[in-house]
Order: sequence, then structure tokens, then C-alpha cells
Amino acid sequence: MATILTPLINGKSYEWGDIIVNFLNVPISGIVSLEYEERQDKKNIYGAGSRPVSTGNGRTEATAKVTFLMEEVEALQSAAPLGNLMNIPAFDVQIVFVDTSLVPRTHRLRNVQFMNNKRVANEGDQSLQVELDLLLSHIEWT
Repeated sequence: MATILTPLINGKSYEWGDIIVNFLNVPISGIVSLEYEERQDKKNIYGAGSRPVSTGNGRTEATAKVTFLMEEVEALQSAAPLGNLMNIPAFDVQIVFVDTSLVPRTHRLRNVQFMNNKRVANEGDQSLQVELDLLLSHIEWT
């Protein structure tokens, strides 16, 4: 029996080229990678018998990391208090998926702070990328 596949709307999928990322209310073009997620602690609750009788929900934790081209990090650092990324007060990051043939999506990372400031360079690198960990309170998946 043949499987019938549902085609994508207009043959289009969300892609990296459709993303606009705003850090400190400024669109950043030198962003190479962005990863963010929320995880909630969930646990089965047991009562009589050997199977769970309900589920308990615990804390929700949001995590994120971003990779910039080094020139973007240096520009952010130049504007940071005392020249240190980790001194920038909490701010929001807005990620907008803007393809006109798909449903627009906006995600917001709330109360973001930089957790580290590092550089890595290797022989043969043609551009330097800087991966930074972010502390945030939560994500709005609107």
C-alpha cells in the first residue's frame, strides 16, 4: 500500500534565511547559530498497583545558547557596561520567522543575560565564531 504524503504549503518550509534575530532591539546579521528550549520536570505518581495513577509537573527551565561571528561580539562588548558582556542588564531576544508564504512566528527569550565571554581560534579558521551561553527566565512561543 502506497503512503500518501501531504505536501508542504507552497512547497516551503521554515529555514535559516527567514529568521530575524533582535538582540538589545537591534537585528543581528552576524549570528551563526541559535539554540533555545524549555524543559519541564515531569514525574509519574504512583498509588495502588504497579502503574502510575497520575502525573506531577515540576519546574520549567529555559536554556539557550548563541553563536556569533566575533565582530558582532566585539560590537556588543564595546557597548556593554565596563566592556563586559556579562554586565549587560537583562534584556529580551526576539526571533521572528518572516517567510511570507508561511504563518509568521515570533519567539521571545525573556530576561536574557550573557553567562560567559570567551573566544576560540584555530589554525585554518577563515572566520572566528563565538559561542555564548544565555541565562533566561522563560520563552514565549507566540
